[in-house]
Amino acid sequence: MRAPEWLTARPVAHRGLHDISRGIVENMPGAVQAAIAGNFAIEVDIQLSADGEAMVHHDHALGRLTEGDGELIEKTAAELRAVKFKDTSERMMSLSDLCAMVAGRVPLVIEVKSHFGGDRKLVRRMAEVLASYQGPAVGMSFDPDQVLALRELLPSRPRGIVAQRTYEDEYWTKLTQAQRDGMLYMRHGFQTQPHFVAFKVDHLPAPAPWIARNVFRCALLGWTVRTPEQRARAGQHADQMIFEGFVP
Repeated sequence: MRAPEWLTARPVAHRGLHDISRGIVENMPGAVQAAIAGNFAIEVDIQLSADGEAMVHHDHALGRLTEGDGELIEKTAAELRAVKFKDTSERMMSLSDLCAMVAGRVPLVIEVKSHFGGDRKLVRRMAEVLASYQGPAVGMSFDPDQVLALRELLPSRPRGIVAQRTYEDEYWTKLTQAQRDGMLYMRHGFQTQPHFVAFKVDHLPAPAPWIARNVFRCALLGWTVRTPEQRARAGQHADQMIFEGFVP
């Protein structure tokens, strides 16, 4: 179940090769173009719009890095494409826009963001877009149901589990204890059958990713590497790193 070699051949730029000091914001076109210029694979996040489009953005709501406010799921693709990143002239992309820009020049690592409600519209739209895309691309998610959707709707594309050792930090308080327990130890792996694992680098080494890598031959990516210490940890315990804040 190992991922293709191109996934781990080069470091993966987290949300593109962004650098806020140069006006390049994560997940915006400039960050993608910078990663292509550096020949890095690109990790991006996708969110669902109100009319079923896959939009390239990490947060569920506008405002942290963009102009405007409100939940992405409540806005149409046309409305979101009009959203500017703060202090730039660049606007939000759809997954189709991203694929047209990259055109197979570097691998895409696409994280499916989830509201953990069982809605598979985002993966369905992702499958539609990637059906005509000839470049290297993989999908991954924290949400077990979305990883299963990737297996069922994009069976020819490699898929991965995004994971960490525990889910007790503030980010995960919106989920029920049962949902958090369902992600522990990547126990859904026998059902979702991942080709790779993206694991929180500060939580490496850990038993579950070690077993995935050494027993089931899954490729292992460490995220998100920002410091020399984290880079060394990823180099020791993973096959490749998902990085930001420096150029390897």
